[in-house]
Amino acid sequence: MERVPVLKIGDILLVSIQVDMQDQTALALQEDLADRIVATGCHGVIIDITALDIVDSFVGRMLSSIAAISRVLDAETVVVGMRPAVAITLVELGLSLDGIRTALNVERGMELLAQSRADEPDLGLDLGLDLADLDSFGPTATP
Repeated sequence: MERVPVLKIGDILLVSIQVDMQDQTALALQEDLADRIVATGCHGVIIDITALDIVDSFVGRMLSSIAAISRVLDAETVVVGMRPAVAITLVELGLSLDGIRTALNVERGMELLAQSRADEPDLGLDLGLDLADLDSFGPTATP
């Protein structure tokens, strides 16, 4: 069984699919990618499908599944390098690729992910306290 390499570039994992996606290859890719997202803490995944001449419903579902897994693990997915014939086929098959953003090439995909991260609100709490100020609250009771 062929494996699809997953490369880390900064805060992004790059997957370049250069092989025919059989069931076992797709399942291995899903597991490998999920493991790498958790291990690296990356927040972006780029899937380069430039080498794919044809896409069937299986590959479309596989892309959607990878995007869903990545999203649950706090990573956004961008598919890049989609050929016009592939886009037409996906539409004709009724596959909308929900939750997946697209870009023309890897460079634009990286820009899209960087912009997306910059646009996210900062959910960290800043109470304006220095840790030294916590002493002024007095001792805390412990059960």
